[in-house]
Formats: sequence, structure tokens, C-alpha cells
Amino acid sequence: MQCLPGNKGERKLTMAVLLIVMLGIFTAVAAFQKYAPPAPTPVEAESPAAVLPLTGWRIVVDAGHGGYDGGARARDSGLWEKEINLAVAKQVEKALTQRGAAVFMTRTGDEDLCSDSRPAHKTMKREDMENRVALAVEAKADMVLSIHMNEYRDRTQSGPQVFYRQGCDSGRLLAGAMQEALIARLQPKKERAALAGDYFILQLDVPSVLIECGFISNAAEEKLLLSKNYQQRLGEAIAEGVESYAALAQ
Repeated sequence: MQCLPGNKGERKLTMAVLLIVMLGIFTAVAAFQKYAPPAPTPVEAESPAAVLPLTGWRIVVDAGHGGYDGGARARDSGLWEKEINLAVAKQVEKALTQRGAAVFMTRTGDEDLCSDSRPAHKTMKREDMENRVALAVEAKADMVLSIHMNEYRDRTQSGPQVFYRQGCDSGRLLAGAMQEALIARLQPKKERAALAGDYFILQLDVPSVLIECGFISNAAEEKLLLSKNYQQRLGEAIAEGVESYAALAQ
């Protein structure tokens, strides 16, 4: 069937209606785009927090000597061992903390661990050492690191050396890992081996070592040990030794 065109007035009216309808549609679309909420942004899954290599380890760092007990004395500078021990111990604390360990210091200043009320039969040194061990027990330490400097009449002697308690396998393993880390990081002229030693601070049944960081009787090594940069390197080396042991102990 053929559609007959309407008159001219009807066609104009139809066109006007269509224009009004189309304008209404465009207006509605624009309004929706303006007020409609934005499309949700995909939420990325949060990555789990990185676990640091020494997280969960409770470590006592013992700066040897202190207070009345100066320890050995550096040949050239005249500084007491206790001062250098503390400086290095603080660098060890920093390096271990950065790796996630909970660190307990036996001292943070120039003090000993003696009291005025000790029994008459007990020496100051004995009480000092007993209190250091007691602190490690109270802290429920998983490890003890005792920081010292070496001294010898032969001024050619040099190099760091680590000691552990005879018969303590975990201490021996820690001492070996520590000795390797010190050699790798510091590259000393004299490469020494870890040895068993009879030291009071090593008596606990947890991996414990006494670290002789170098010889303050050796002119060249004394200068290094007094350098803040070298002390930082020592701190990092000792922390790396602990990290190596922790990986073996897993």
C-alpha cells in the first residue's frame, strides 16, 4: 500500500515533534552522564608486608667492659676499649634492628653492671658478668653477641676473631658464620678462624659468641677501629653473620 503524503502543514508539525523528542533524549543523556556516579576503580589486592630476615629473633648485644672497667687501652690514641666497644655495639644494634630483630643492650652508656650492695665475697667483675647473663635470661634471648677489642704485646697482630663456648654446637655454627662474614665484609690482612673460648658471657644454652673486632695494639687497625665508617662496616658484618646463621638454623 502506498502512503500518501499529508499536506504541508501536517509535515511541518511532524518534523517539529520529532525535533522536540530528540532534544529531550539528548538532554536526558547529558544529565545522566553529569550526575551518574563514576565507574568503580578495580581494587588491587594488598601485597603482604615483607618479613625481615631476623623478625622474631631476640638478641642481646653486650658492649664489653664499662664504668670502672675500661678493658684494654689503645696504644696510640690512649682510648679505653670500653669506649670503642660501645660505639661498635650501637652500630650492631642498628644493623640488627633494620633486619627485624628485637635487640637488648647490656649497656648504652659508660656504666658497669655492679651494685653497692653486693656480697663482700663477690668481686665487682664477677657481679658485673653475672648481671649481664641475668639480663640475657630476663630478655629471653635467642642469641648473645659480646663486643670486644683485642690487644697484644706484638703490635703486628691483627684481624677480627670470634669465640664460642666449647661443646655448644649452635655457638660454634654462629661463630663460623660470623667469622666468614667479618672476613668477607672487612677483608682483613690477617684472616683468622673461629675458636672455642672460656668466657663467662658464653655460658647460656643459646648461640652466643664473643667478637674480638680487631687489635687496638696494632697501629693501622686501631685507626680503622676508631673510624665511624669502619664501625658501621663492623655493625653490618656482624648483622650479616647473624643473618647467615639464622638462615642455617631454619
